[in-house]
Amino acid sequence: MAEGRQAQYLVAAAVCLAAVVAGFSLAWSTPVIPKFHNNETGINITDKEISWMAAISSPGYMAGSLATRYISDGFGRRAVILSSAVPVIIGTIIILSTTTAWYLYVTRFLWGAGTGMIGTVSAMYLAEVSDTEIRGRLTSSVRYMTGFGSFLIMSVGPFVSYRTISYLLLVLPICYFIACCFIPETPYYLLKKGKVNAARASLIRLSGNKDAEVIDDRLSAMGVAVRKETVRSGTLKELFTGKQYRKALIIGIGLKTAQIMSGSLAIQQYLGQIVQESEANVNVSTVLIIYGAAKFFVGIFSSMIVDKIGRRPLVVYSFFSGGISLIVVGAYFLIQPNSSPYYSYIPFIGIIFTSMISILGYDSTVFVIIAEIFPLNVKSVAMTLQNILGGFLNFLAVKGYQEMKDVAGLAGVFWFYAGICLIGAVFSYFMVPETKGRSLREIQIELQGVLYDETDEKIKIDIVKKDDKDTEQKALNRDYT
Repeated sequence: MAEGRQAQYLVAAAVCLAAVVAGFSLAWSTPVIPKFHNNETGINITDKEISWMAAISSPGYMAGSLATRYISDGFGRRAVILSSAVPVIIGTIIILSTTTAWYLYVTRFLWGAGTGMIGTVSAMYLAEVSDTEIRGRLTSSVRYMTGFGSFLIMSVGPFVSYRTISYLLLVLPICYFIACCFIPETPYYLLKKGKVNAARASLIRLSGNKDAEVIDDRLSAMGVAVRKETVRSGTLKELFTGKQYRKALIIGIGLKTAQIMSGSLAIQQYLGQIVQESEANVNVSTVLIIYGAAKFFVGIFSSMIVDKIGRRPLVVYSFFSGGISLIVVGAYFLIQPNSSPYYSYIPFIGIIFTSMISILGYDSTVFVIIAEIFPLNVKSVAMTLQNILGGFLNFLAVKGYQEMKDVAGLAGVFWFYAGICLIGAVFSYFMVPETKGRSLREIQIELQGVLYDETDEKIKIDIVKKDDKDTEQKALNRDYT
């Protein structure tokens, strides 16, 4: 392994520690909610308060995503990764010293903020520090390690005390904070701030190549990319008012809504309680381990098939299959009082199957499609909007679980999720284009039609004008000096 590649892998390993913490905090409720019901925590908390506690991390995630945009532009990507440890550590200290539900809300919000910062910046950071040949591998490792963090707490959580789980969430962010103190800022960000010498030093450290000509060539290419981004940078107003973005916006919002409101996160948060209420002759700990392992290992496999099968069929068939499976789970809870004990495994099997299908399909692929359908000039603002929308919908889905259950029972809850899945399948079939094997330009031509050529030509003119202005300014500076 070349010295440069080794440095990049070490940097990725440090960032992946942060992703493990994100997954750990996201799935914290899954083994902890049964402990609340079994009075194992020393905290008196009602079902309504549990629903708020489970849901409040989503607004925190939104706040963290918004903060990331400003911190990453003002202070750098590395600063975001380091500062993301602060709300997680503070939240854990609070939870270790309280016995009231209100402080749990504060903790979950802070954890959500830290997770939002990690989730927003980690892939961006790794994309900017890695070589083209290993960029996909390193950026996708963030998703895998987030899944591993969830798998870790689901495997360990049922067997340790409530306080032990909290102590783990104190130690882990301290570990990744220390590890990430030694990672460099990205050359791309440093160039954006005009720090050419610092960018050169960072690139040499990451690439392991001290050849001045090679380094200058790579810096020059990065400089062109920075200049283009500056010219092409779009706004939220442009995204909503530009006719050429309308179809991509509808597809993005539709897919994100169907993905989240299909209940994946809500089911995960309440999985232990659902298993208890299904009266299946199986330990909650066993279900959590199998569920976490299925999500983690199927998540790794999903990256291998998305470029072979295609995005659109994966999304359509996974929504449809998940919907059918959830209908069966809902039917069980409807007839549960009169059903045979042999049928008590139906919810367990149905939920695990739906989880595996969703990870193979829409939960993994929707993010890829959304990243591909927006053009570069509005991609940043579009992805931020999607993160905010995702946080809001996650809050509705998780908070609404208990409300729906109180009104319609578990049968109504699962049938609602099934209905969303089936609507998602129909929407994807008629609205979502296949992006497999197509360039970003080809995708934009299909989505925008003739509007794409008009926009592209305008951007080219703007770049030329900016280059002319830069040349004139340099000439004036030379004359002045």
